[in-house]
Amino acid sequence: MKLTTKGRFAVTAMIDLALRQDDGPVALAGISDRQKISLSYLEQLFGKLRRCALVSSVRGPGGGYCLAKPALEISVADIIRAVDEPLDATLCNGKANCLDEEPCMTHQLWTTLTNRMLDYLSSVTLSELVEQQRSKIGSTELKREREQRIQQRRPRRTISVATV
Repeated sequence: MKLTTKGRFAVTAMIDLALRQDDGPVALAGISDRQKISLSYLEQLFGKLRRCALVSSVRGPGGGYCLAKPALEISVADIIRAVDEPLDATLCNGKANCLDEEPCMTHQLWTTLTNRMLDYLSSVTLSELVEQQRSKIGSTELKREREQRIQQRRPRRTISVATV
């Protein structure tokens, strides 16, 4: 079993979103720039995440995505399942028909491994991963990004000069 880029990118993008959503919806273009993930690929992933009610979208200027529920209630397994990432170490996809309608000699071994992986990924919450990243990148970087976003959202005042 190998976790593909789909699952890895989905988890990474969700961490990025959770880190930055306090100031409102997070644009996929920003996640794309920060994480070096193609914008079109992120759009596909977030479509699946939205259909599974892990994120919600806001349209229009200043729009983007937010978590649809608290990060504490979202597990890594939820994210991986949402993007249709297979989590199965068996060759038969857990159907017990490895060879000639009978389980192969190592079927139980791989089934147990699959179950343990699922248990572990179900026990790790998005909230835990966010806290790990906050301590790693530091709050100053996040504050600087927040201030930049606020500056970009403020309407610009124009001063007109009267001519006589």
